[in-house]
Amino acid sequence: MQNGENIQALHKNLEFIRFISIFLLLVHYYSTCYPSMVTWGVAVPFITHLLFSLSKGLFFLSGINVPKTIALFLLTISLLGERGNKDTKIALRPVLTLIITGLLLYYMSSLFFLLRSTETAISVWYITVTSFGYLLIVFGGARLSRFIHLRMGKDPFNLLEETFPQEERLIENEYSINLPAQYNLKGKVRKSWINIINPFRALLVLGTPGSR
Repeated sequence: MQNGENIQALHKNLEFIRFISIFLLLVHYYSTCYPSMVTWGVAVPFITHLLFSLSKGLFFLSGINVPKTIALFLLTISLLGERGNKDTKIALRPVLTLIITGLLLYYMSSLFFLLRSTETAISVWYITVTSFGYLLIVFGGARLSRFIHLRMGKDPFNLLEETFPQEERLIENEYSINLPAQYNLKGKVRKSWINIINPFRALLVLGTPGSR
């Protein structure tokens, strides 16, 4: 129970770090594309004054690449504990392709500010491409974290994830029912016993169609 509580606490902390990363990116959009925010009617004077006052003293709120890099750093930390559903078919090359493509879009989107176009059009393209790159990094990073846990983590189940260590001892008494069985563990077929020590008590047998 304690281990489960620790894992839940860890996941909450990682989700909070990811929330800070997204929040910092939104703040970056607001300050970088402020003229467009005014045009769209979403600019709030109090928030504007606060952000521009903080940006003078906090380096991670000024510029273009610095806030994005810090947001990416926080995102990376939040993805380190990502495990999700285990998938033994994860390939490394598509994962790296997602991450590299996301990084290119995430940083090269700043080139839109060099274009000769309206501020609104530049802001739309910048926010869209940066966000898309961010999402690609999220998807790729999550799968890369699962890939690392799959390759480096110890698993009590076998590679096929179909069996687990079963009872190999013969436990019997005058009323017991002992059924010999076999199972696959780590690529080896092992012998086991299904020991029904007290058949007089209630028994429940479950199995999917086709199981034996």
